[in-house]
Amino acid sequence: MTITANTYHVPVLLKESVDGLDIQPDGIYVDVTFGGGGHSKEILSRLSKKGHLYSFDQDADAEKNIVDDPRFTFVRSNFRYIKNWMQYYEVEQIDGLLADLGVSSHHFDDETRGFSFRFDAPLDMRMNKRAGQTAADVLNNYTEEQLADVFYLYGEMKNARKIAKAVCTYRSKKPIQTTADLGEVIEPLMRSEREKKDMARLYQALRIEVNHEMDALRDMLLGATTLLRTGGRLSVITYHSLEDRIVKNVMKAGNAEGKIEQDFYGRISSPYRLVNKVTTPSDEEQQQNPRSRSAKLRIAEKV
Repeated sequence: MTITANTYHVPVLLKESVDGLDIQPDGIYVDVTFGGGGHSKEILSRLSKKGHLYSFDQDADAEKNIVDDPRFTFVRSNFRYIKNWMQYYEVEQIDGLLADLGVSSHHFDDETRGFSFRFDAPLDMRMNKRAGQTAADVLNNYTEEQLADVFYLYGEMKNARKIAKAVCTYRSKKPIQTTADLGEVIEPLMRSEREKKDMARLYQALRIEVNHEMDALRDMLLGATTLLRTGGRLSVITYHSLEDRIVKNVMKAGNAEGKIEQDFYGRISSPYRLVNKVTTPSDEEQQQNPRSRSAKLRIAEKV
């Protein structure tokens, strides 16, 4: 399949998320999840010749969608290093940051990457194919206790210990290398009426562990907090409760744990003012783009 910007990724909540940035035409903006470039192109369409957009993506496939525009800079890196890169480009403050978290439709549809149990493929799941351990490495090298923690913490699976034990029993005979191997391991533990949901949770847990997604998200949000100017906007789309909790906590309390700090008068101290409650896709968008069904958009302004 030929990968184009349109087939790579369909942007979710496109207008709502970019509107949430309240774009100043001469401003400096960051899209930390470039993907197919849909959100980035929309941001660029609202900038003047003086404005500039920096877009991050660590996936080599995303580089095929790079925009040829003097107002655009593509950063080949994990977004957790946003502070370092902005310092490299001598940018002290930004006017807004957009993040469309989770996995792009391209990753789910690429049969070779191992992100989906729909295809028989090597268990890779790395966003950056040039570095790091694969999902197969995790399954074959982690202890039973470590695996149980991954499945429970990142997949919220009640039978995490049983799955971890089954993985260790299977791998003692032969390595778990493909999605088919993993399916063979866990099929006896899945209830037929919940099989797809449970498989999705398991794959989510492995993907998060492989890509250190929660740590990267914390680092990015804290970096954004220091970079945003007063009045700058943070517009973030989440897809599951784990990442949404971290985003919500940072916006409400200024930290990933949600620890509320109060001043002498008992007023809550936070670097942000919430702009919206939660925005979800319209019924029409959900029908056209199934990936959007679990999406939540949160917007906050730096104070």
